[in-house]
Amino acid sequence: MTTRASLWVLPFTLFPGLLWAAGGGSQPLDLTQHWVGYTAIAIFAVSYLLVMAEEFTHLRKSKPVILAAGIIWALIAIVYHTNGVDHAAEQAVRHNLLEYAELMLFLLVAMTYINAMDERNVFEALRSWLVKKGFGFRQLFWITGVLAFLISPVADNLTTALLMCAVVLAVGGDNTKFVLTACINIVVAANAGGAFSPFGDITTLMVWQKQVQTPQGMVDFWAFFALFLPSLVNWLVPAAIMSLTLPNEKPHASGDSVKMRRGAKRIIFLFLLTIGTAVAFHNFIHMPPVIGMLTGLAYLQFFGYFLKKTHRRGEPLTDEEQFGDPVAFDIFNKVARAEWDTLLFFYGVVLCVGGLGFIGYLAMASELMYVDWGATNANIAVGLLSAIVDNIPVMFAVLTMMPDMSMGQWLLVTLTAGVGGSLLSIGSAAGVALMGQARGKYTFFGHLKWAPVIALGYGASIATHLWLNAGMF
Repeated sequence: MTTRASLWVLPFTLFPGLLWAAGGGSQPLDLTQHWVGYTAIAIFAVSYLLVMAEEFTHLRKSKPVILAAGIIWALIAIVYHTNGVDHAAEQAVRHNLLEYAELMLFLLVAMTYINAMDERNVFEALRSWLVKKGFGFRQLFWITGVLAFLISPVADNLTTALLMCAVVLAVGGDNTKFVLTACINIVVAANAGGAFSPFGDITTLMVWQKQVQTPQGMVDFWAFFALFLPSLVNWLVPAAIMSLTLPNEKPHASGDSVKMRRGAKRIIFLFLLTIGTAVAFHNFIHMPPVIGMLTGLAYLQFFGYFLKKTHRRGEPLTDEEQFGDPVAFDIFNKVARAEWDTLLFFYGVVLCVGGLGFIGYLAMASELMYVDWGATNANIAVGLLSAIVDNIPVMFAVLTMMPDMSMGQWLLVTLTAGVGGSLLSIGSAAGVALMGQARGKYTFFGHLKWAPVIALGYGASIATHLWLNAGMF
């Protein structure tokens, strides 16, 4: 395959599906020159075009990628079966399915808590408080942005974005321009805030837990905080420009004071405790964060049981209860209200790109990027790739290649993989989740219009890191 062709397929090929081969088992077949490889790339490209066109076709984004995933893996399995290797593809797809299961269950718990807080009027009460405080659209833009940047290092960028988006939707109402701009700001701020903390993004967790060795020593916990100022620049540059386009007016105040329902504050506390549990499970006992999140879901389940058993302690009946539903709080209603289109979209992407990685493009990408381009150019390109393919598979691919780089280069790729996904709405878990949460208001093409401004912040953050942390290179 020519270098030009390699460049064309590169954005669609970086995923840890080849980790199966690296970790043991039979060597997978090289299908990069096979018709199956070309067909798989074409199928995935068409499916992603349909995802981008969701705003116009009104076809849910999960549908094309789920279909593409099934076809790609079926083609791979047929080729392997024809060559007498019956179980290789099965083992590889199981590995990809495990990666998806951890992501999906993590998201499901976060979405369930968000729905529970929404049902308890947490965000309506916050909206009412913000409106009564007299904050204008510009002030609200900065408040939600600052909160997103400061919360995401402690929690994670996805959960933070979901929280702040719920506030924006409650405050912004029908003002689509404000909701769109504020959601873009939240995605950029949450991704930037998560890039300088080991707990802020899955990619930073991967680099930290990998215990990467460099000529300057190990990339340890405290090394990531050298990225604080570059991350801050990454958010502030586009935020300052976007804020100028917002009207200097205030949301319409209804005059009504919204009160949170019984148990709301305790659910907020349980959510923070769940985040703490996930961090503690991962940091201290080396368990996957999703185990901590699912443990936290049990907190909410038991508290929901308590709310049902102690119902009507001074709590007015809701419309549902007045019209025949006696259940005060049902945890499974909150699970059912999760954004399933988003969760299934991740399934399709994980398996599609995992199949392309298993076909054999990862070795090609490693040779092209870190040998031909050089480390700095390659790490900058990683950030651009993460805008097309989620940063998790991109970082997995880099850690699998394990190029010999300095501390500064490893921090550079951590920064670019973390913030590069902000360039497109589909480039990060936060952006994809907000497209589902603010459907019709925060869209792919709405985000795309601000891509040049976000790219300006991306370049400024890289320049800041290269200048500020020059001694690490």
